[in-house]
Amino acid sequence: MTESIRVALVDDQALFRTGIRMLVSSQPDLAFVGEAGDGLEGVALAARTEPDVVLMDIRMPVMDGIESTERILAASDAAGRATRVIVLTTFDLDEAAARAIRAGASGFLLKDSDPEFLLAAIRTVHAGTAVIAPSATRELFEHFDSRNGSAEEPPEFGSLTSREREVFLLAGRGMSNSEIARSEYVSEATVKTHISRILAKLGLRDRVQLVVYAFENRLL
Repeated sequence: MTESIRVALVDDQALFRTGIRMLVSSQPDLAFVGEAGDGLEGVALAARTEPDVVLMDIRMPVMDGIESTERILAASDAAGRATRVIVLTTFDLDEAAARAIRAGASGFLLKDSDPEFLLAAIRTVHAGTAVIAPSATRELFEHFDSRNGSAEEPPEFGSLTSREREVFLLAGRGMSNSEIARSEYVSEATVKTHISRILAKLGLRDRVQLVVYAFENRLL
């Protein structure tokens, strides 16, 4: 048997935490390892329990979810772990959610998402793929990031090969590895290699940050 995905929750609403705890605990492949009521407690919780995935609220007392995300991921990276963070919010167009994603969060979901979608997002993020709430995608980034975008192509983007640029643009439009593979007539393994090289060259953590980068720099 494979090990369960370890899930932690950071949210200041006790009733919401209870519902998420029950939902996660009902799944045979997930293990609920703890909860916290503010961002500072969340940092301590993550250090203590070493979760694979953290469900993170944004607006909380003491420390917000953005700073908590930064601290948790910095500690995870320093320890050589691969902790992932999914940001939870009540707003479709949330400037803070975009900031949290820039801070390293691997996903963005609305708090009223379907339970099955939330569970699927936990598994997807743990597997290394980012997720964004379906109703938020393009509007979220256009609302916040493109306002400060430059018409000039960033210097590091010039390091991409022509094929990597093609893959970057397709990934930035939300296409999956299999969709890109079909479009470019290559294998999924080749697409994964291209994506890894693109992220490394641009200094990005995952595909969500790739989308943010594309909108910030008006590359789409």
